[in-house]
Amino acid sequence: MIIETHTPQETFDIGKKLGERAIQGEVYCLSGDLGTGKTVLAQGFADGLGIREPVSSPTFTIIQQHDGGRLPLYHFDVYRIGDISEMDEIGYEDCFYGEGVCLVEWPELIAELLPEYAVSIRIEKDMEKGFDYRRILICRPHDSERERKGAV
Repeated sequence: MIIETHTPQETFDIGKKLGERAIQGEVYCLSGDLGTGKTVLAQGFADGLGIREPVSSPTFTIIQQHDGGRLPLYHFDVYRIGDISEMDEIGYEDCFYGEGVCLVEWPELIAELLPEYAVSIRIEKDMEKGFDYRRILICRPHDSERERKGAV
């Protein structure tokens, strides 16, 4: 699916819709260059889960856990991962296969750890279409698995 947005609010709203439909155990991979809107989409996602606390990119902490919504949100930013073994040290498996939902920024850096059912979200800019223009590509492998869990 390809969605085009023209304002940060529209990008936030896409994240919010995804968060409203998210189910336990899902992993969403957010890729895109710096400044494309990954954090804005993540903020919308958290809002869609009912999380009211501020959400920022966990660049220096690698992971932030947000509770208070209908599901816990584990927000990863793995940009600063020096070695894949650091993911074991922070207990990524408990998050990926636990009670909540995960957002992973810079997923290509830990590709071998991601579940095969992870949802891929790529955000791209096109300055010729405007400063705030974003093209958001969402790829959901195994949609039938999602339907079976009742989250259409």
